Amino acid sequence: MSWFKRQTYPEFYTNYLESFKGKSNTLETIRFVVFDTETTGLNPKSDRILSIGTVAVTNFQIDVADSLELYVKQEQFNAKTVEIHGLLKEGLITKTEETQAIQQFLAHIENAVLVAHHIAFDVAMINEALKRMNLPKLKNKVVDTGTLYKKTKYLKDETHYSLDELCATFNITMHDRHTASGDAYLTAVLFLKLTALLRQKKSRLSLRDLTGWF
Repeated sequence: MSWFKRQTYPEFYTNYLESFKGKSNTLETIRFVVFDTETTGLNPKSDRILSIGTVAVTNFQIDVADSLELYVKQEQFNAKTVEIHGLLKEGLITKTEETQAIQQFLAHIENAVLVAHHIAFDVAMINEALKRMNLPKLKNKVVDTGTLYKKTKYLKDETHYSLDELCATFNITMHDRHTASGDAYLTAVLFLKLTALLRQKKSRLSLRDLTGWF
């Protein structure tokens, strides 16, 4: 068996994996981390993360003290996307290397359930960054507020509801739109409104209800 070698990871990733040994089981005790990424474009393989913003939700309350805001140094620059997110290649904002940003992100989220609007894209961007670091994908369970909205209406169509549309539907004032932290906060407010609707429909709501169909 000398050919067999156990996979070893950097300490920060090992600590991330260790966090999954202790999990909360009820929605009131689960730590949700709502997050958003601003990127150079929409292709997870060729585009890069510009910023990451998070805010935690515990016991159906937003905890602004439990948040993270990271700006990543730009190796690539797409001038066309600047008018969306406003992030220049250079500027006064303190930026960190991608590898350091991912380390801080993992240390922050630990075993939390991740929440985002159209979360598949944001997770794919993080996973591609992990791949460039020769590390496995994220292990966290995920909730998509776009899909969650469909659950409140019992819709199973293929329509993609934008964050702008749902903020308008639920009268959520859009501050700091198209910044990672701003969008994370808006999504957190939307998440609470959607879970409140689902709790009216089903008093004993579980994590499976948020991640699967009733």
